[in-house]
Amino acid sequence: MGLATLHDTLGHPVAGASWEGFAIENLLAVAPPRTDAAFYRTAAGAEIDLVLTFANGQRWAVEIKRSLSPSLERGFHHARQDLEPDQSWLVYPGRDRYPRASGVEVISLFELMQLLAEQ
Repeated sequence: MGLATLHDTLGHPVAGASWEGFAIENLLAVAPPRTDAAFYRTAAGAEIDLVLTFANGQRWAVEIKRSLSPSLERGFHHARQDLEPDQSWLVYPGRDRYPRASGVEVISLFELMQLLAEQ
């Protein structure tokens, strides 16, 4: 791909997908046994990057963005209406945790990994 430096890599369109894959792999590595993981998308454009369903039936919706000022798209909100998750998270590469939209919290990958490991 001709990516010689970190700057080249972070500026390449593949960086977002790579971060998403990295985040998913790390979240699944700490998920409790018998956690079902899925990607959710409808023909109408509703989409969630990662849906985690725990053995107790609780469901988390996880959207992953590589931006330090992440935003949610309409498709995520539509998917949340479809699935009615117990928790909704927006994972980003920052460190702070704060509410983003009604019922959605922005959270670091590391902190969500900690919460997931405690389930």
